[in-house]
Amino acid sequence: MEGNVLFALGLTLFAGLATGVGALIAFFTSRTNKKFLSVALGFSAGVMIYVSLVEIFFKAKQSLTTALGESQGYWMTILGFFGGMIFIALIDKFIPKGKNPHEVKTVEDVNAVKVDTRIEESEKLMKMGVFTALAIAIHNFPEGIATFMSAIQDPNVGTAIAIAVAIHNIPEGIAVAVPIYFATGIRKKAFKLSFFSGLAEPVGAIVAYLILTPFLTDVMFGVIFAAVAGIMVFISLDELLPAAKKYDETHLSIYGLVAGMAVMAVSLVLLV
Repeated sequence: MEGNVLFALGLTLFAGLATGVGALIAFFTSRTNKKFLSVALGFSAGVMIYVSLVEIFFKAKQSLTTALGESQGYWMTILGFFGGMIFIALIDKFIPKGKNPHEVKTVEDVNAVKVDTRIEESEKLMKMGVFTALAIAIHNFPEGIATFMSAIQDPNVGTAIAIAVAIHNIPEGIAVAVPIYFATGIRKKAFKLSFFSGLAEPVGAIVAYLILTPFLTDVMFGVIFAAVAGIMVFISLDELLPAAKKYDETHLSIYGLVAGMAVMAVSLVLLV
């Protein structure tokens, strides 16, 4: 159990710190490979949707029907699934629209904010960057819980989710780094805020470990796992797919989505 916990915490740390990778991309590349971004985000969505509906939801239902009976257990699974969706939707609702991390940023956005660097504009950019970092931290918290709980139950599933979350955290890192860098001119400061916004991911995992795992009965596990499935599906439909389509060319995002599902399906069969 202890080994599983450390592995799960490591996965959430890996996923969260991908925001720092986004910051580095913003600083050291001249343009974004939009085709790759579209495929990568689509792939991430495919992994999340497939593993949530085929693996996580099924395990939640299995756990709850065993503990509560077929009918009551199935209803509890459904309530947990949509409860997870409502939970992440409420978090999004309370994040100010202008700061919502669902707006994917590219390296080209760096040049767009270069135009005016007057003191007044710099203050606005700084405020935008700080609020974006805060919004991303709030948004990453439940993702950390979801990744951790998945990895505790099944390290292979947890690994797949961590990789998918890491991919979509990269553009979020750009969203934090871009305005702060051009407000201050200090790469180190922009990188730090981007880096720390991703730490909400492992913090969510630690909270899950300290608060949830001591009470982990079959019913509690089933409800949490169903909620995790709901959170992942919501993030995929609300965030990843729209962002992938934004940079889409010749259905690349859908090809990425199908590839993500296929890779997840094959890996689940091979790792059984």
